[in-house]
Amino acid sequence: MSTNKLTITENYTTTEKSGVGIAHSKLILIGEHAVVHGQPAIAIPFPLVGVESVIEHRKGPIKFDSTFYHGPMDSAPLTLDGIVNSIHETLKYLGLPSRDLIIRVKSSIPPGKGLGSSASVAIAIIRSLFAYANVTYTEKELLHFANIAEKFAHGSPSGIDTLTITSESPVWFEKDNPVGYISPGEDFYFIVADSGRIGDTRSAVESVAHLLKKAPKKIQAKIERIGELTHLAKHALEKAGKNLLGQMLNEAQQELVALGVSDDGLDRLINLARNEGALGAKLTGGGNGGCIIALAKNEIHSRQLADKLKEFGAQAVWPFVLRKQD
Repeated sequence: MSTNKLTITENYTTTEKSGVGIAHSKLILIGEHAVVHGQPAIAIPFPLVGVESVIEHRKGPIKFDSTFYHGPMDSAPLTLDGIVNSIHETLKYLGLPSRDLIIRVKSSIPPGKGLGSSASVAIAIIRSLFAYANVTYTEKELLHFANIAEKFAHGSPSGIDTLTITSESPVWFEKDNPVGYISPGEDFYFIVADSGRIGDTRSAVESVAHLLKKAPKKIQAKIERIGELTHLAKHALEKAGKNLLGQMLNEAQQELVALGVSDDGLDRLINLARNEGALGAKLTGGGNGGCIIALAKNEIHSRQLADKLKEFGAQAVWPFVLRKQD
């Protein structure tokens, strides 16, 4: 939204202008890493955490006021290079100068956990910039400017993060193919648990690419197997149901372990979830830190699993339901 408030006093008149943008988070259900190499992946919107960006007019260089950085934009740490470039390009596109703004960002998404933090921040900021300029954006424009930030954050991103964060439905994603949307045939109860350790998606993607060069036949077979499991997971979401989906999640985790992107901390959380009756559990996102996702039998079981994972030491736990869509 865009607001203009006129303030009149005895001595002067000023116009206060602002723009607000929000974005939810995302989860990769299945297909991470393989999606970079041409296989499909399924991602789901994750509305329990998100970002709000508020742009206000303030004289001088652009400033950030956020939990991750406070100060002039041009002095921001290297980790924010993608966001900074995205902001510059968006302002240029909108015909606005790169100055006289303060950008206030509130985020409940823990960074480096595979939940799309960088993409969500970028999308919220871009939405707020368009709102500030009182210009309506297209999805194509939004994705274009968000992917500028993602290229800096992840090197060669698949694009799945930005697509899912701007979607209300599960996303079927294949590089260079039209995006598809999945309508779940029943309610699916998931738990996301944070290992407490930050993962590095870029390094994990590069390590899989290195393995692929080193042992092309073996690693390509793993990547293609994840692709097959992803097709079966789509069928499970739409028709076959939670038991098949759980099996697919477990098998996908085996392949991710073989690709070297899981670790002891993730494996412990995954094994606990399975031992407590989860139908399936795997890492979500880049791996080597970050989060796991587990599939519960029902709502009551979901709450029980969440409690067990908290007791076991997960830094944060989010039970949520992917609802049936007609």
